[in-house]
Amino acid sequence: MNIPSSINTIIGQQPYPLLFTIISGSHLYGFPSPDSDYDLRGVHILPIQEVVGLETRNETIEVSEVRESLEIDLVTHDAKKFFLMLLKKNGYVLKQLYSPLILTTSPEHQEFKFITKNCITRHYSYHYIGFARTQWKLFEKEHTHRVKPLLYVYRVLLTGIYLMQTGIVEANLIKLNKVFDLPYIHDLIAQKLAGTERSILSNINVAFHQREYERLRNKLQEAYESSSLPEVPSANAALHNLLVRLRTRSYEF
Repeated sequence: MNIPSSINTIIGQQPYPLLFTIISGSHLYGFPSPDSDYDLRGVHILPIQEVVGLETRNETIEVSEVRESLEIDLVTHDAKKFFLMLLKKNGYVLKQLYSPLILTTSPEHQEFKFITKNCITRHYSYHYIGFARTQWKLFEKEHTHRVKPLLYVYRVLLTGIYLMQTGIVEANLIKLNKVFDLPYIHDLIAQKLAGTERSILSNINVAFHQREYERLRNKLQEAYESSSLPEVPSANAALHNLLVRLRTRSYEF
């Protein structure tokens, strides 16, 4: 994909070294509208001087700007915070780590992705079930039903099922549907791609989608119960060692 120059400008202005930065959001999921903003995510590395005192600042850095008519939202977490979120079954940061839409990377980024395979447990399913429930409630309560939250429902549930079955993180709904082959997904994506972020669905059969939501939620529960993924992560020591190296590699005695 073509990356607007303003994105690289904002990334270049960040105050700390970056382990990686990626594009998330609708661009990652495969259904960006023409007016979709760019959700940039990543990991920065605080120097030792800023983590050994009584307080640790700048664990999360957020930048929201409009440049060249593009809305750009950048959020990065310090490496330690990001590592701990992974160990707590945080699906938001898991999909960021494995996003194929990479803006900046490093050798440690590749090592990090390899180590994190041992963070993925069957209990990540709780994240996907909970997030799908939130998106379904959002879709259901609106008098005019938008396509975006409904697509999020399906993206989240299929991502969770696929993760439980394979141990692989896939957040792109188009790619997921090549596996699950749900006939209505193509039309929903087409409506999102052709419209705006707040596009309204026409002639929507809410009862049908509620049945599909419940069916896929049950399928995710079944995938959790039969998953061969481990019960607990085994990457703690490797993440610790990586964090120590990231903190000390540029430190001058």
